[in-house]
Amino acid sequence: MILGMTPLTFIHVLLSLVGIATGILVVFQMIGGKRLGGLNTIFLATTILTSVTGYFFPITKVTPGIIIGAISLVVLAIALFAFYSKKLAGGWRTVYVVTAVMAQFFNVLVLIVQSFMKIPALHAMAPTGEESIVKITQLCALVLLIVLGIAAGKRFHPETAKG
Repeated sequence: MILGMTPLTFIHVLLSLVGIATGILVVFQMIGGKRLGGLNTIFLATTILTSVTGYFFPITKVTPGIIIGAISLVVLAIALFAFYSKKLAGGWRTVYVVTAVMAQFFNVLVLIVQSFMKIPALHAMAPTGEESIVKITQLCALVLLIVLGIAAGKRFHPETAKG
């Protein structure tokens, strides 16, 4: 047990948190018109591994987490193609921005749900996870990432990106 978690849970949570942190930085790099480098690679790798390791847990039924994980992997496959194969050329820049922000939203969405399930103070406010506070928090995350995604889409131009 690591911090009260199984090794698999610890690795899954760690990957998720690193993916979320680096994802935020990558979105701000795009908004700042900066070139994407190592942080972007870490974001993509940890976000993919977060979704993949989610399938290592026992599956007894299809859950929203399983569905989000599958959608996220499809979105990330498109992001990888846009970034590594198409080199963000032409419309692939927009495809990358949209898919990267979508993947970030999926990570944040799961973080919100898990936080309300696992953090005692939040769980006390929303014991079933269906309460308004959970939905409002998810909606705020969605709106924030849409706004950031639009800004990134307008300002990120890899052909003229700075350092």
